[in-house]
Amino acid sequence: MTDPYPDGINTDIGSLRNTTQFVIPEKKAQTAEPGYAIYPAFKIEDTIHHDFNGLSEWIIDQHQNIIIDGYSGVYWDVFVRQLHEHLVQKGKTVNWISIDTALKNSLVIDQLIEKNLQQDDPVFGKRYEGELKDFFDTEKLSLIQPVSQELTIVYGCGAALAPVDAKIIYIDVPKNEIQFRSRANHLYNLGAITTTDPKLQYKRFYFVDWPVLNKHKQQLLAHIDVIVDEQRITEISWMSGTALRTALTKMSRHAFRARPWFEPGVWGGQWIKENIAGLNQAVVNYAWSFELIAPENGIILENEGRLLEVSFDMLLFHNSNAILGKAAKRFGYHFPIRFDFLDTMDGDKLSLQCHPAVAYTKEHFGEDFTQDETYYILDHKEQAKVYLGFQENINQEEFKHVLQESFNQHIPVAVEDYVQTFDSKKHELFLIPNGTVHSSGKDNLVLEISATPYIFTFKMYDWLRPDLNGKPRPLNIDRAFANLNFERKGDVVKDTLIAKQSIIQQGNDWQVVNLITHPDHFYAIHRFEFDTIVEGHTKGQCHILSVVEGELILVRTGEMEQEIHYAETFIIPADAVQYQIINKSKGRAKVLTAFVKDECC
Repeated sequence: MTDPYPDGINTDIGSLRNTTQFVIPEKKAQTAEPGYAIYPAFKIEDTIHHDFNGLSEWIIDQHQNIIIDGYSGVYWDVFVRQLHEHLVQKGKTVNWISIDTALKNSLVIDQLIEKNLQQDDPVFGKRYEGELKDFFDTEKLSLIQPVSQELTIVYGCGAALAPVDAKIIYIDVPKNEIQFRSRANHLYNLGAITTTDPKLQYKRFYFVDWPVLNKHKQQLLAHIDVIVDEQRITEISWMSGTALRTALTKMSRHAFRARPWFEPGVWGGQWIKENIAGLNQAVVNYAWSFELIAPENGIILENEGRLLEVSFDMLLFHNSNAILGKAAKRFGYHFPIRFDFLDTMDGDKLSLQCHPAVAYTKEHFGEDFTQDETYYILDHKEQAKVYLGFQENINQEEFKHVLQESFNQHIPVAVEDYVQTFDSKKHELFLIPNGTVHSSGKDNLVLEISATPYIFTFKMYDWLRPDLNGKPRPLNIDRAFANLNFERKGDVVKDTLIAKQSIIQQGNDWQVVNLITHPDHFYAIHRFEFDTIVEGHTKGQCHILSVVEGELILVRTGEMEQEIHYAETFIIPADAVQYQIINKSKGRAKVLTAFVKDECC
């Protein structure tokens, strides 16, 4: 028998994650407060288990060897040691083999991904297009063999690459938890032998580790025998792979919410903190609510109050056509639309910024589409503004010189001499196609609706402030000027970048309003406004919706009804076909919906 970690392990959860955010509970609260739910769950009929003891019994019952594969961020030492102890207590002799023994030398891996990491840039790299197997030595993999008369367990990221006939357990970790763990300096990137600065580690996660591990997860999904949610570290949740796939099929026909997560920021405000129950109130602010950033959100399954979270992309890996409908042909396993909140209420202004053109994004970052955005004003205070487009008399060379001097000499910039501002108005939509200079002013609650790529923001000016850790925030002036559209200036901005709104359908007590997006936006935005009930049809597209006025609605898909509260985002998959939204509020309800334009599929 091999004891994989004989010297003990650190199981102090507080030291294994660096965050003020609470970890998801094992069970749903019995008496949840009414209003926005931070742990939205989709009810299923199959059993969710909550213990290492039950998992060890399942392993023994298989009478064969086991593969334990998983995503980046798994605390393998903690997981393996706990499982080992339960197996030994049951009299099982175990031969543990770490798949890391078959990794290529770390220097070889560094050379493999050198161009993708672009070491001269602290933020941006280029997506690695290869496979997980590229990180492993083929000969070393071939040497991994079971030991006769013993239970052999091969474990680690990529364990299923070993030539071992075995049942497969897969461990998932939400992306937010991976980042919390990274900030605690206990994680290693794929193939790395040392930890590094969390921001650089995230960069490698984003451009290298996650792309190859996503491909690997997609290839494994149909063959997984057990799925494990490891985010509570010492208190796992698990269920059968068959039950997982059944749940994913059910979700692809009904309304559901992704699990949001929340982050403070240097410009963050107080609206989220004051209006969303269950969050840690000791945090200085909440800048973001990541409502639906599919590459980083999870989905929570619930059975008899027990919770288990898996990554959102498993829905797409399982059946992207069912989720995306017509848009699946273009976007494949990449969910196209993003919803998140930017909270500057009693906070500060965002940086002055722009996003890259499509061709630039593809060439420099390896992304197939870019970060075309909109700002929907959900709430604001008097005098709140949005920065959008240039003044008519903009001088490109002068503007760049002023920004560079500000960066080099720490000189304030009179931004409004160069960039226009517009008064915030509730339910107004500001259009921000790529190349448009923009920012949210203070005292706004913005529902940001965007194409999914989510880190490609080129900051030009950040009001001379450090980040929350007192360190300078990097600027990207040269990248911004390679993409800025200086024709978006003067009256052109008012005429083309503030959405015109028109009624396109109506009934006795309801209407549908079209908020006309820019030609560069591949998505359309409509708003349901209704007193009692309104019906929606997917027409072969996935709909992403958010309640922007009204306390409570019911969403009915088939025989299933679900409650959705103010500011909650939810998804109607293409295969749901039609849905009803029932108003349970005191006054008129308004629900915003976005979907891919048919002509952009």
